[in-house]
Amino acid sequence: MDGGIIDPLGHGTRPLTRRSFLAGSAAGLSALGLAGCATSNGLILAEAAKIYGPMPDEKFPIPAADISKVDPKYYRRTVRYDTKEAPGTIVVDPGNFYVYRIEGDGSATRYGANVGRDGFLWSGDAYVGRKSEWATWTPPKEMIRRQPEAAKYARGMPGGLDNPLGARTLHLYQNGAYTLYTIYASSEPDTIGTGITSGCVGLLSQDMIHLYSRTPVKTKVVILPA
Repeated sequence: MDGGIIDPLGHGTRPLTRRSFLAGSAAGLSALGLAGCATSNGLILAEAAKIYGPMPDEKFPIPAADISKVDPKYYRRTVRYDTKEAPGTIVVDPGNFYVYRIEGDGSATRYGANVGRDGFLWSGDAYVGRKSEWATWTPPKEMIRRQPEAAKYARGMPGGLDNPLGARTLHLYQNGAYTLYTIYASSEPDTIGTGITSGCVGLLSQDMIHLYSRTPVKTKVVILPA
């Protein structure tokens, strides 16, 4: 693999590891309302636990994501999304930390994401030029200058759970040229909903594998202004 992503996690001296509801006059009605809330939240968490559970059959078995570190609004779900983009198109909304896969009929699959930090945000149209599983990551020279400890991976870091690119990567191209930006798999749930990367977009590993399996090469990717 070539340059991979530019400082994908964007942490200055961070180690190169992968470590993400009326109140009424009657007390009975109030208690009933609280019970309903707890049940609703419990159902949401139970469903999320299934979606973000372990994936033992991967080349490098993926542990369950710690969803307690993720705001529930970033859990994967189907939402209404009106757009003129064709089904299959990926839309990145960095201002709200979401990635959408357009499903047609006014709906989309929505994933929570981490995005570029200030100074590294970008927008425009791109496309998936290639896909990779458990890719080798090679830190660019710019990153090595910022983080000298990355120099030991100058010839590439093999795929694995500690690799910044994670289990799946969609490499973004424009006009036939690799942009060095990617949509990649993150195993750090506390980063979802934050701007920490150098322009790349990270989804939880389980979400990234879900998106990756439904995204062929040449898929259009729209990055909205933040």
